[in-house]
Amino acid sequence: MQTGLPPLPLQSPGTPWPTRAWPTGEARARDAARLEALLARAFDAAPDGPLGKTYALLAIQGGRLTYERYGFGATPETTQPSWSMAKSMTQALVGMLVLDGRLDIHAPADVPEWKGADDPRAAITLDQLLRMSSGLAFVEDYVPGSVSDVLEMLYGSGKADAAAYAASRPLAHPPGSFWSYASGTSNIVARLAAQAQGGDFAAYMRSRLFEPLGMDSATPKFDAAGTFIGSSYCFCTPRDFARFGLLYLRDGAWDGRRLLPEGWVDYARTPTFQQEGVTDGPYGAHWWLGIGGPGSFSANGYAGQFIIVCPDRDLIVVRNGDTPLESKDRLRDWIGEVVDCFGAA
Repeated sequence: MQTGLPPLPLQSPGTPWPTRAWPTGEARARDAARLEALLARAFDAAPDGPLGKTYALLAIQGGRLTYERYGFGATPETTQPSWSMAKSMTQALVGMLVLDGRLDIHAPADVPEWKGADDPRAAITLDQLLRMSSGLAFVEDYVPGSVSDVLEMLYGSGKADAAAYAASRPLAHPPGSFWSYASGTSNIVARLAAQAQGGDFAAYMRSRLFEPLGMDSATPKFDAAGTFIGSSYCFCTPRDFARFGLLYLRDGAWDGRRLLPEGWVDYARTPTFQQEGVTDGPYGAHWWLGIGGPGSFSANGYAGQFIIVCPDRDLIVVRNGDTPLESKDRLRDWIGEVVDCFGAA
């Protein structure tokens, strides 16, 4: 295990795996009054309030569902958008192909658009793609009317083949020298994963990831070229998002079976180099770091989707909602406070 990373807790022998249903338990809130006040700000406020709409808030501690609340018409059966939480699922699929011996993350990525003579992009590795350090130019801006590669990729000229659109971007920095969050990167990675698998990738996703975990609601979306839109689109119920979080909290093992390579979760949560001036927060390999306190890591999505994994508390917090972009910092502060209300496992 990487130095400095908190250990990942094991599933208690007396706690069943939630492949079919979540075992339940008592919430271990160390400040119940503070937690209720925080949740009132999310669920009892007007939909145009500072946090927008919170559709679901779940807490899993010690492998058991200990808190669950829904609002604004959502129910446990309502599927929610992943948005960029799909990036962390894409990282899991790459790990499974590494386990199969079909991918080497430190080798140059096999991207057709980069095979021209003396193309400097041919040196980009899968590791650099997973760490958002490819050096490719890509504008990640969600404001309509502004220059935005992500909007053009998802809804404009790139929507038929998102990976090809992203792979066509030129280098702005030498590979590995500059960190820049880019959704296009994840679609390149998703296409690389499908190429390495070499068959029906949707079936591979079901058999290797969704079915073993019991993620029956999981609905990934593919573009017209047949590529999983790994940057943005896998709809799930909040309970299924929590199942995915538990896979990472349990070091990639599930009910006696190893689904991810040993050390793959540590790879995901090992910090990536970021140049001075980055304000987005620390990043690992297709996982964010620290939003739930020191040692935590999380899958984050647009409009306030979160799967937060806290090894020191043996805790997962899932939040689905619709929060305005201008309130994202306020929401991050709020979710950090919610996590802090839960004590040690």
